[in-house]
Amino acid sequence: MMDAALRAIAEPRRREILRLVWDEELPAGQIAARFDITRSAVSQHLRVLKEADLVTERRVGTSRLYRARPERISEVRAWLDGHWGQRLETLKGAVEWDEQRRRRRGGTRTPGG
Repeated sequence: MMDAALRAIAEPRRREILRLVWDEELPAGQIAARFDITRSAVSQHLRVLKEADLVTERRVGTSRLYRARPERISEVRAWLDGHWGQRLETLKGAVEWDEQRRRRRGGTRTPGG
């Protein structure tokens, strides 16, 4: 499910849709009106977000109302923070090790030299 969420938020329009429905529930037509693409394309984006469990859909009569699921988005953020946090710590350690090694050798390098 995390892969689906990451693929969903990789698309800029989907991130914009999430911003629109973060604080309020909006009908699909109102969401579509904010974009310069077809309603069908917006519906596809909404479907991807729904399948990734990043938005909820509620039907009222013939309208479909969408709202972000902040708790699910928090899970994705926590995963990303953990994933990148580990990678950044590894990178930081490598840079510090290289810096110490250069100091022991008595010099620093300059770009291109």
